[in-house]
Amino acid sequence: MEHIILYAIVPIIVVMLAGFISGKKGIFNGDDAKKFNKVVLDYALPAALFVSIVQASREDLAKDLKLTLVSLIGIMGCFMLVYFIFRYCFKKNTGADAAVSALISGSPTIGFLGFAVLEPIFGTTPAVALVVAIVGIVVNAVGIPVGLSLMNASLAETNPNKKKESAWKPVIHALEQPVAWAPILAVILVLCGLKWPAELSPSFDLIAKANASLAVFSAGITLSAITITINWQAILGSIMKMIIMPAVVLILGLLFHMDPFNLKMLVVAAALPPAFSGIIIADEYDTYVATGTSSLTLSVILFIGFCPLWIWLTDLALAA
Repeated sequence: MEHIILYAIVPIIVVMLAGFISGKKGIFNGDDAKKFNKVVLDYALPAALFVSIVQASREDLAKDLKLTLVSLIGIMGCFMLVYFIFRYCFKKNTGADAAVSALISGSPTIGFLGFAVLEPIFGTTPAVALVVAIVGIVVNAVGIPVGLSLMNASLAETNPNKKKESAWKPVIHALEQPVAWAPILAVILVLCGLKWPAELSPSFDLIAKANASLAVFSAGITLSAITITINWQAILGSIMKMIIMPAVVLILGLLFHMDPFNLKMLVVAAALPPAFSGIIIADEYDTYVATGTSSLTLSVILFIGFCPLWIWLTDLALAA
C-alpha cells in the first residue's frame, strides 16, 4: 500500500496540483487544457497503446478474451444503470442530462490516467497496455457513441425542427479517432502474426511518454477553470463511479474466473475517476456541466483512498 500511495497516487496529486496552480495563476486556461487534451488523445495515448500492444503475442490476446467480455459487460452495464437512474429518479433531468451523467459517472478516465496509475503499480508490461486499450475501446468506441446517440435522441424530442442525425454517425466518428483505431490496428497486426520491428519503437516511445504527465497536468488546469458545487446528484455520481462500477467488475471477474493479475488491473481501471471526455462533451453541448464537473472533482479526491482500498479488497476476494 505504501508503494501504491508513493508511486501511483502522490505523483498524480503533485502533477495535477501543478496544473491547478498554473490555471489559477493564469499561466494556462481552459482553452489550453483542451489543446493539451487533444495532444494526449490524438498523439500520445494512441502511440502508447499501439507500441505496447504490438509487443504482445497471440497467446496474450487469447488469454485476455475474458478481460474484454468483463470490461464490456461491466462498464456498459454500469453506464446504462447510471443513465436510467439519473433519467428517471431525478424529475428535473432531461434525457440529455442523463446521457452526460452516464458519459461521466459511467465511464472511467482510462485515456488520461490509465498508464499513470497502472504502470507504477503493476509495471510497464504489454498486459497493462492491453487493459488500458480494451477499456479505452469500450469507453471511446462503445460508450461515447451510445451516450451521444441517447443525447441526440433527447435533444431531437425537445427540438423537433432540428435535423435528425444518423444513429451510426457517433459510432463512425468514434472509430475515426486515433485513440480507437490505433489499438485496434495493433491487435490486428498481432493476430496476423506480423512481428513489429523493435527498432521502430523508440520513434513512438518519445511521444508516448508524454501521455500520463500531460494528461494529469491538463486535468489540473481543467479543474482550476470550473466552479465546484457539491449536490446530491454529484455525490450519487461519485458513488456510482467509485463504488458500484469496480464492485460490479470484481464480481463479474470472479464469476468468469479471470486471470488474477488482469482482474486486479481491471478493478483499479474501473475505480478510476470519471472520464474527462464526458466533461468535454457536456461543455460542447452546454448540458449538465456544473454537476458533472463537481462529480468528477469529488471522485478525483475520493480516488486517493479508493485505489488502495479496491486493490486490498480484490486481494481478499481472490484469496477467498
